[in-house]
Amino acid sequence: MKNSKIAIRIGSNLNHHIWNNNGTWWLHYTEHLADYTKRRVRISLHTHNVRAARAIRDVLLTWDAPQQAQAHPLAHAA
Repeated sequence: MKNSKIAIRIGSNLNHHIWNNNGTWWLHYTEHLADYTKRRVRISLHTHNVRAARAIRDVLLTWDAPQQAQAHPLAHAA
């Protein structure tokens, strides 16, 4: 969304922003919108491997829609 900001933390927890739900890793973060509301985002990472989940999380959290010419990394995910 235009003029929104994603709230992420960087710290010592390698699994921050991901969690394992019955064997599948998920990403979660909060997006703060221009109208002073927030949206909690939950995305399945479609993997059972924690290292793959971390790599996917890193790609998704660095993707910036207005500055990227390519489609969103999970646009093809079902």
